[in-house]
Amino acid sequence: MPRPGKKEKPQPTTAPVADRPRRRNRLAVGVAVAVTLLSAAGVIFWRSGPPQADLRGITGQNILLITIDTLRADALGCYGGPAATPALDGLASEGVRFDFAHTHAVITLPAHASILTGLYPYQHGIRDNSGYRLSPDTPTAATLLKRSGYRTAAFVASFTLDARFGLNAGFDLYDDRLNDAPGPSDFNMPERPASAVVPLARKWISAQTAGADARPWLAWVHVFDPHAPYRPPAPFDAQYADRPYYGEVAAVDAALAPLLDDVRRSGKPTIVIVTGDHGEGLGEHGEEAHGLFAYESTLRVPLIIAELGRGSAPKAGPGEVSSVSARHVDILPTLLEAAAQPVPAGLPGRSLLPGRERLATAAPRSLYFEAMASMLNHGWAPLSGVLTGHDKFIELPSPERYDLAHDRLEQANLFGKAPERDRVLAASLAAFNWTLPGQRLAEDKDTVARLRSLGYVSAQAAPKTRYTEQDDPKRLVELDRDIHHAINAFNDGRTDDAEKLYRSVIERRPDMPIAYRRLAFIEWQRGRVSAAVDILRKGVSRGITDPRLLAQLGEYLSDQGHLAEGIRMLSPLTDDPATEADASNALGIAYARSGRAPEARQMFERLIAMLPHSSAPLENLGVLALQQGDTKNARQFFDRAIALSPDSSRAHGGAGATAFQEGDRPSAYASWLRAIQLDASNFDALYSLAINLANDGRMAEARPYLEQFLRTAPPAAYPEQLKTVNRLLLQ
Repeated sequence: MPRPGKKEKPQPTTAPVADRPRRRNRLAVGVAVAVTLLSAAGVIFWRSGPPQADLRGITGQNILLITIDTLRADALGCYGGPAATPALDGLASEGVRFDFAHTHAVITLPAHASILTGLYPYQHGIRDNSGYRLSPDTPTAATLLKRSGYRTAAFVASFTLDARFGLNAGFDLYDDRLNDAPGPSDFNMPERPASAVVPLARKWISAQTAGADARPWLAWVHVFDPHAPYRPPAPFDAQYADRPYYGEVAAVDAALAPLLDDVRRSGKPTIVIVTGDHGEGLGEHGEEAHGLFAYESTLRVPLIIAELGRGSAPKAGPGEVSSVSARHVDILPTLLEAAAQPVPAGLPGRSLLPGRERLATAAPRSLYFEAMASMLNHGWAPLSGVLTGHDKFIELPSPERYDLAHDRLEQANLFGKAPERDRVLAASLAAFNWTLPGQRLAEDKDTVARLRSLGYVSAQAAPKTRYTEQDDPKRLVELDRDIHHAINAFNDGRTDDAEKLYRSVIERRPDMPIAYRRLAFIEWQRGRVSAAVDILRKGVSRGITDPRLLAQLGEYLSDQGHLAEGIRMLSPLTDDPATEADASNALGIAYARSGRAPEARQMFERLIAMLPHSSAPLENLGVLALQQGDTKNARQFFDRAIALSPDSSRAHGGAGATAFQEGDRPSAYASWLRAIQLDASNFDALYSLAINLANDGRMAEARPYLEQFLRTAPPAAYPEQLKTVNRLLLQ
């Protein structure tokens, strides 16, 4: 297994051994006979199957790339799946459908980075959904086509692909405005449905074809709907009541249909590429979602390529079906050749456009794949593997090998039954020269919270020098499932259920920092700071050295009033890349509470440079200014925070407090109301609104907010305020 290493820039060398075409032996005798047989076989092949799709490289051809999150290949109708997908089935009938296509990473951000860069995860450096950024000097589909005069735009449906992670490079427009998504409130939604994303793309594409300055375009449309939780819209909710995942897939197909029709009618040649970033476990091998394993349920994806724009309608037949091993690293060379643009040297993939590359006789393509999330977040064994032909090898403490030609469900582990074949596949994997993930970057609390709301774990596990069978994800799948169930329970408001699950995980696996951290957070949110501190101290006593756990402990100690101890614990963690953001923020708050305003200000200003997308340091500077009676600067900080994050409840709450100190009560009430509309758990804003309305003699207006505070505020955090509210309501 390779040693941990930092991100390496891809070098323009030859392809890995596993990707090189095999050299054919040439026989001096029987050449004419061989040619005759091959020709005959060719005639039989072409007559027995559908003709190949007419895919060509055309200068100035438009490119439409559609990625569907969490889409299993076997979900689509054209792949024999149960979802009704007439739009994508029609697209497949006009082009080519790849029956054996795979991703390289079973999680959203790394998979999309491979699609856009044509590089393996260990080359582009993104190994999980958090803690990594795409280097701005890494060439992508957008940067390469933009240099050739293309207009470029991306429309993404999930926070997982937010511009902060670096995939926006080269796009003239990178639309990741998730707050436009419908929901119970306007709070920062981590995703938006395909029905909201597709119209934005249609409008932009239409604008590119109008006017005298029309230029070729690249449009990337990402839809997220099949991702859990599965909540298909009507009428698909009723049609797929017992199979909501497939209802989401059918809804996506319906949303994409108008976009595909627009391109057909445009009269402009357009290559359309549709793929999934990864699949979904749906309970196979014990995996309900994705990210833990790399079985075919999450590794195999659909891939459809067609040329539209000539006014044609979908054909009745199935179109071309290719059984070659297609890979996500092949997508960038394919779309560049489609636009008649040069393909950079050194890329591991090759174009799927030439017909010869889609035949069974094409040179074999080996595939590297990985699943690193459980290593990074839990400290379990990293998973890597190789797919050569239909032989699949998975490197883990308990290795696995499968013959996918006869065992697509991967029920029979063949590792150890043919040692020579095991050795050849292990050597093929080693030939990729892959490395383990490098150091993760710190993420702010907003990023972590929004990823968690999508069901993703974001933690920092200490790397190990040796992994044993006890670290194999196959042995720990139930723990992973319980962690995700706890996240879902917490997001659904079932805090007691989440608490029980986290306590159960700790009992079974006492070395998992994420369980201590999440359990402590639940207690802290309830206002039981002492209980939260005790949980984290127990983790430390059991040998956990996770810096994020230590930073959380330092923060809660400060909340508990142990400021000196909290400051001592947080200070060294501000220089740790895994904790510098959280630790700096918590240390600034501890300084402020200790009356050390200059040092607090220094910490918050440092955070602004560190986290330019976060409104938190601006909000804290506003609170600090308010504490010093400086309403002018407080107003400026809160206004800047709102401009940066319009849906920050805390920023609106601070703006309300500032307006109140300035004597502008109407503005204060409006800001506090907006704060609690965005986040009903902003109890400080709720209490301020309720009490001051009551003090102004506006009891009828105050009563609903007083009752809401009495009903929802945690007693441990607001004992005196609850007494005051209760007294007012009794009067």
